[in-house]
Amino acid sequence: MNDPADDYRVETIPIERIDVINPRARNKKIFKEIVSNIAELGLKRPITVTRRDGTDGPRYALVCGQGRVEAYQALGQQEIPAIVVEANTEDCMVMSLVENLARRQHRAIDLLHDIQGLKRRGYNNTTIAQKTGLTIEYVKAVLRLLHSGEHRLLRAVEANQIPVSIAVEIAAASDTETQAVFQQAYEKNLLRGHKLIAARRLVEQRQRRGKGLRIYKDMSGKRRERPLSSNALIRAYQEDVDRKRLLIRKAVATRNRLVFVTEALRNLFGDENFVTLLRAEGLDTLPGNIATRIQAGVQA
Repeated sequence: MNDPADDYRVETIPIERIDVINPRARNKKIFKEIVSNIAELGLKRPITVTRRDGTDGPRYALVCGQGRVEAYQALGQQEIPAIVVEANTEDCMVMSLVENLARRQHRAIDLLHDIQGLKRRGYNNTTIAQKTGLTIEYVKAVLRLLHSGEHRLLRAVEANQIPVSIAVEIAAASDTETQAVFQQAYEKNLLRGHKLIAARRLVEQRQRRGKGLRIYKDMSGKRRERPLSSNALIRAYQEDVDRKRLLIRKAVATRNRLVFVTEALRNLFGDENFVTLLRAEGLDTLPGNIATRIQAGVQA
């Protein structure tokens, strides 16, 4: 079977005749850079489309290049160079996915949706893995994430809070195994700083409230998370209060232990024979914070 990309020709086509079959949201900053680059240097690579018969003449289904089309529109252009390929819907979907995977900074949520789209079109896991260059284990894990209703994890992936790979591992891990997932993600530099904190909070919410979200449609038809009821809100506040009380108890216990250790060491360091023995054994140093506390007590 020939690659559909091998049978093509380059044409200049009207932008108004292009149909974006699989539209994607655009980062405004990146889009401005695309517009500026095309305005200064011109179009480096034509878009890719496939011809379709329309009631009022030929139309073109966009395979790759939505950003370039929108940039041309923003610059007031009426036509755009395009590679016209002969391909069916399934081939177009695969070509679009390959283009998405080839991007240096593609959105993780697009990858999830594209894999799901291939599955809906009848491709099995092995074929999806071959066409995308992903491992079959990864494809299976991503589909399991989508099919099991992991809405909280999916929303975190869409918000770029956690990578797809970490979301998959969290979904497969038990409550006691998530700590190991975070540790590995930290060591691989996949989750650091505020992203690591946000991921921990996400897992806590997932454990307390479940993996799904309460979704409803507002008056405009948009899907939104249903607000918590008064009872659920009270429970959430109570859980938060209990968690803070536990932290306070741990902090008090830690402080008491530190005071005990400091006082014990201060008394021991008052014994000259004990100090001489420590020096002889090469054990005459202390952590800076404890040494400062002991010194402050001696001066007092």
